[in-house]
Amino acid sequence: MSARLTELLAIMARLRSADGCPWDRQQTFASIAPYTIEEAYEVADAIERGDLGCLKDELGDLLFQVVFHSQMANESGHFDFEAVAGAICDKLTRRHPHVFGAPHAFSNGAPLSVIEQSSAWENIKAEERGAAQVSALHGVPNALPALLRAYKLSKRAARVGFDFEHAGQCADKVDEELLEVRAASKGAAGTASRASPKPSAEIFEEVGDLLFAAANLARKLDVDAEAALRAANAKFERRFRGMESLAAQRGQVFAELDLAAQEDLWQAVKRGE
Repeated sequence: MSARLTELLAIMARLRSADGCPWDRQQTFASIAPYTIEEAYEVADAIERGDLGCLKDELGDLLFQVVFHSQMANESGHFDFEAVAGAICDKLTRRHPHVFGAPHAFSNGAPLSVIEQSSAWENIKAEERGAAQVSALHGVPNALPALLRAYKLSKRAARVGFDFEHAGQCADKVDEELLEVRAASKGAAGTASRASPKPSAEIFEEVGDLLFAAANLARKLDVDAEAALRAANAKFERRFRGMESLAAQRGQVFAELDLAAQEDLWQAVKRGE
């Protein structure tokens, strides 16, 4: 183990000691979990921005989360950081038989292709979950972001044959779900009120079905739905800020413009990209 990693483990132990940091000492797995998720997103953000200096720092923050959880587990006698590292070493070796020497992992003497390895990886994972599992969907974490979980659920279902044959059928399903949203929301605008702003249970359900169908279409097209939505968010933000800026340049107050004037600004910003 490197000197700096040993130092990090010692720092964590000191923070959790009786005379350590009061905040660190009172934390639990549950209280730290949101920070772990947040740090993972900050890693992804640094990668998306291409900021390698920031990436180094964010990876350090994420590593600290692993060390934090490991320290708490060690204190309760369950496992330590060494066991965490050992578990992932064993898993990677087990799931890469084509790299670590199992003869059956090669086809006609040639290494597995990327597609073959991806399939083998999923098969090995399925074997690890065990033949006694009650569902093909077993083990998909509830805590995943909803869009990512939709992707994983539909992928698991597809592995046992529950899937459309081609993307066009997925697109048709999106159209079908959109029609159901329209039907459920018909007349809703006339019944909504400021005192009761929540949508009906039917609309809530149909919108969820529409989003799931869209995530399934993205999977079928081999599109990372989470990344695609982040890109769409960034594009909307860029264009919206552009509209505000353009309105200010024209001596207008954006919020005071009617929708038609705002749409003209939107189109102007689009043309300028």
